Amino acid sequence: MLMFDVQGFILVGGASRRMGQDKAQLRLGSETMIERIAGQLSAATASVTLVGGPPDDVSQPSVPDIYEKWGALGGIHAALSAAKTGWLIVIACDLPFITRELLDRLKSFIDESFDAVVPMQPDGRPQPVCALYRRETCLPEIEKLIRAGEHTPRALLVNVRTRYVQFAELSDLPGANNF
Repeated sequence: MLMFDVQGFILVGGASRRMGQDKAQLRLGSETMIERIAGQLSAATASVTLVGGPPDDVSQPSVPDIYEKWGALGGIHAALSAAKTGWLIVIACDLPFITRELLDRLKSFIDESFDAVVPMQPDGRPQPVCALYRRETCLPEIEKLIRAGEHTPRALLVNVRTRYVQFAELSDLPGANNF
């Protein structure tokens, strides 16, 4: 396996309409969701950056959405635009149970023949906001999708060479059913 530098990005934008409050600032024990995710990401990546409108009291560096109100696809675009490495991990702020082990396992699937590495949930659906993306190929593709009015991250996955990591390939990890 080739080794790649990978940056981590946490998507913190969004209106949290369904939650009724800022989901990134929800607490799990003594940590906010952002703190929990950032801790796991920082153990598995070269750096951690927040994407979107981060809360004022957060110490991580952040980048704004380039396309505001474009949802997760816009957040992934902002992360791809800000990335300095060839590969990046994007995690939504409402996925607090990701682990370093999961991130390391996903990174183990990085290969020159893929542009995205995306885990599949136990129900068989892809999870594009807990995934790795190759900057060089995904950034131009996501820009085409945005110009075409697309808003869903899954559209990106069908337009690039995606390695779908089946849940069976992750189920041995501690806490796998919580991802």
